[in-house]
Amino acid sequence: MAKRQNRQTLDRTEEDSVAGSERLCAVTRQSHDARDLIRFVLSPDGIVVPDLDRRLPGRGVWIGCDRNLVEKAVRTQAFSKSLKTKAEAPPDLADRVDALIVKRVAGALSLANKAGLAIAGFEKVFSALDKGPVRAIVHGADAAADGCSKIDRKYKAIQADRGQRAAIVNVLTIEQMSLSIGRGSVVHAALIPGGLSDRFLEEAERLCRYRRSTIEAAAPETDPGAADDISELSS
Repeated sequence: MAKRQNRQTLDRTEEDSVAGSERLCAVTRQSHDARDLIRFVLSPDGIVVPDLDRRLPGRGVWIGCDRNLVEKAVRTQAFSKSLKTKAEAPPDLADRVDALIVKRVAGALSLANKAGLAIAGFEKVFSALDKGPVRAIVHGADAAADGCSKIDRKYKAIQADRGQRAAIVNVLTIEQMSLSIGRGSVVHAALIPGGLSDRFLEEAERLCRYRRSTIEAAAPETDPGAADDISELSS
């Protein structure tokens, strides 16, 4: 009983110390900020499961937020080696992680919408750019290029005049955006500034890192360091 209590205490300590700390990737053997890694744990029946919230009990195995690394961890049995016990990693573990992150991105968009931070529809988004600050533009990954480019050109010009970066995201499909916002055929949306808009961008950025998507800077030319910041996220 005492051993179990000690183990639980260690598990809680691991969880509490994540913020601002580094962890070792079980595949690359390199240390990274814990927020740039994905934590995995063993379920009671010995199956490897992702712990994106870093809250599940048990000893964690940390893998870089990169689909290729998760796939390699499955192939090389990195989970069993790290945990020093039999750990069954599902062959489709990388797909499961992708689906979970997509769910988090969609959930963050839904929360932003419920908080009144989302504006949906081409005309409404286009008009919103003239009315006040916009934190991000969100396009369906399968949206037509011409509609996206019209909004993007205007948004980038306005943000450049304000000396601010333009955050343009297209990691969700039209169907996923529509479900998140609760109306049919949401192709384009805008998020006004707010904590939940920032949360959406954080989740979208994680999905881009995981998929190793192309990330193009879209920042004011007057800021020489702007190109180093993530500004445009695409699937």
